[in-house]
Amino acid sequence: MLSVNDLHVYYGAIHAVKGVSLEVNEGEIVTLIGANGAGKSTVLNTISGLLHAKTGTIEFMGSPINTMAPNKIVQLGLAQCPEGRRVFAHMTVEENLEMGAYTRPNSSIEGNLEHVYELFPRLKERSKQISGTLSGGEQQMLAMGRAMMSEPKLLMLDEPSMGLAPILVEQIFDIIRELHKAGATILLVEQNAQMALQVANRAYVLETGKITLSGSGKELLEKMSVFLEGEPCLEEKVQCCGLGGCASVKEPKLAAEITEDLDRRQTVYTYCASCSGAFTRKGYKAEHLL
Repeated sequence: MLSVNDLHVYYGAIHAVKGVSLEVNEGEIVTLIGANGAGKSTVLNTISGLLHAKTGTIEFMGSPINTMAPNKIVQLGLAQCPEGRRVFAHMTVEENLEMGAYTRPNSSIEGNLEHVYELFPRLKERSKQISGTLSGGEQQMLAMGRAMMSEPKLLMLDEPSMGLAPILVEQIFDIIRELHKAGATILLVEQNAQMALQVANRAYVLETGKITLSGSGKELLEKMSVFLEGEPCLEEKVQCCGLGGCASVKEPKLAAEITEDLDRRQTVYTYCASCSGAFTRKGYKAEHLL
């Protein structure tokens, strides 16, 4: 259904995506996981036509879409639910949903609305409510419902759990499972590696713009679980997550360091210069390694 081959994307002189190749087959959930700044959203925005690749090819349903305008790509059946939800805050829930159907014939909008309301009953209850007054979880449902209004062949979800409380994250992933059961093909971008791998048929790990690992969701989840059950990080030790192919390392050469606020707690990551694998250190919890 979707084939991306050797994609290179730049922001000026910054080489953000470096030779990314991936495939999504009909009926799959494929997830692209990685830390903040790894290039995940850049890949999605390039597929959607919002950004342009310097080199590489993108094919959807057998046709090249590299040079197509975003609205034409949507008409082909590819829809993106953007990072940060981005609902129209001063419009009602129903008006937001109707905006997602601008490529559809007017005669089909009512049927599309009913389908979305079946998937998201809470949106039907709040159909006349101003979207800016919804909770974060409800706004995420609205953004997903708006994308579904175009009846996409492929739905791309960009960080659907971002900024949500844990109980709402569970609800969002339950909805993703329901969408998949209903026949949706999904490309999911997520920082929450554990949740994403649990729902994915296949997965790709993206680090500093490169695919460093791919496999079934189950395989990658098992690799992550092995690390989580291993020796905890100590002040004087740094332990490789193993996803880059390295064994545990006592004194890795550090290529980069970032700090992220996950679950209201600062987590420090370092990266191995040889494999770009993620590390945790100084007592921070290993569960946030991706």
